[in-house]
Amino acid sequence: MLIGYFTERPYQDPGASWWGTTGRRLVDLDSSNDEYDPVLGADLYNRYIDEKIYAEEMGFDALALNEHHSTPFCMGSACNVEASILARITNRAKIVLIGNILPIWDDPLWLAEELAMIDTISKGRLVTGWVRGTGRESIAHDANPPYNWERFQEAHDLIVAAWTREGPFRWEGEHYDYRYVNPWARPYQSPHPLIMIPGAVSRRTVQWAAQRRYPYVMLATRLEPTRLSFGYYDECAAEMGYEAGPQHRGYLFKVHVDETEELAEEVGRKFLTGPGNIFLEGSRGDARGHLQNLPGLTDRRALLPTGGVRQVAEARGQATPNAPDLRPIALDSAESYKNVEETYQGLIEAQSIITGTPRTVIPKIRNVLEYLRPGSIFLWDGDGSMSHDDAMRSLRLMGEEVLPAIREIGEELGLDSPFEVDPATNEPAVETPS
Repeated sequence: MLIGYFTERPYQDPGASWWGTTGRRLVDLDSSNDEYDPVLGADLYNRYIDEKIYAEEMGFDALALNEHHSTPFCMGSACNVEASILARITNRAKIVLIGNILPIWDDPLWLAEELAMIDTISKGRLVTGWVRGTGRESIAHDANPPYNWERFQEAHDLIVAAWTREGPFRWEGEHYDYRYVNPWARPYQSPHPLIMIPGAVSRRTVQWAAQRRYPYVMLATRLEPTRLSFGYYDECAAEMGYEAGPQHRGYLFKVHVDETEELAEEVGRKFLTGPGNIFLEGSRGDARGHLQNLPGLTDRRALLPTGGVRQVAEARGQATPNAPDLRPIALDSAESYKNVEETYQGLIEAQSIITGTPRTVIPKIRNVLEYLRPGSIFLWDGDGSMSHDDAMRSLRLMGEEVLPAIREIGEELGLDSPFEVDPATNEPAVETPS
């Protein structure tokens, strides 16, 4: 099993109008960067890097990074910069990107070079993940939404070709044209780093990933619709003539561990009281539906069951999902979100947040592993308004007690990671540098 650590790296400013349980609701893409303090930003960027270093020391197999743009809920707008730093100052953990937003890149060849350098500097520890992104990212970088899917596929094909074909060669595509493709630095791993596809919405993307036998990572979605969505991957795999297994499944979910149940509950509520995050269920953040659900971005006739998650549904203009059993719990209305206590308890009951001491958290994680059978998991912690001390305590307890227990459970359940069973062949994996 691959066990990773993740946080959105929020911009934590206690003086901001949107901070805390009584702060205003943060409307996405509606805040000016005149609220940004570069001194505070410097402290936070370094804090989050320090926490990643400590996560490796505590035994995490992977350090996961994502990117969002033009928002205080995620400072990782250039996650490849963070990955470059981690490539040099960490020693063992995989560096997992979940991930670069391919359709907003006007020069994917540049991205191919960046990622190859990260893989080389880390000596083969990069796991590259590519996403299509939502409307907010297309707005932030002026990408034409009807071409999102086409640009995603072509950028993928170009990058893989740049990594695996001898150059120089020409590339004449629908959206990208190069008269000379010959990146000097190629990936350390052969033929290229493992590719993961994170997401939560599109059946088409899951089918595309299954056709290429790429692991698919579900992003903080409810358990039952996640299981059904993994089932769709399994169906696509069967149509392609192979059996999908844990090596093809990844899952990101929120977990905080603390020294007492009372402290864990107190800190767990902080998931909900940082800068409003439309991708963090229960957070005080509102999506602008007309921006998130841009015309042509997603085929609304081909959505995954995970559309039943509130923030996934509302962000794409589906405030009430069709399937009754996948409708959001009652607290998912905007008015109920004013009550952090009610929201938090509902999310605990739905297992959208797991908190407790190691003794009580481990059985809850076992339940997730038994139900979904992922070979890769990413524990989302240290977010919202959690302090550095909150994050470090949780990391220490995870390293001392939780991670060893997860590994035992994973071995017991046969949850092989893509580094134990090659998802491309379903044979034992062999890591070989180029």
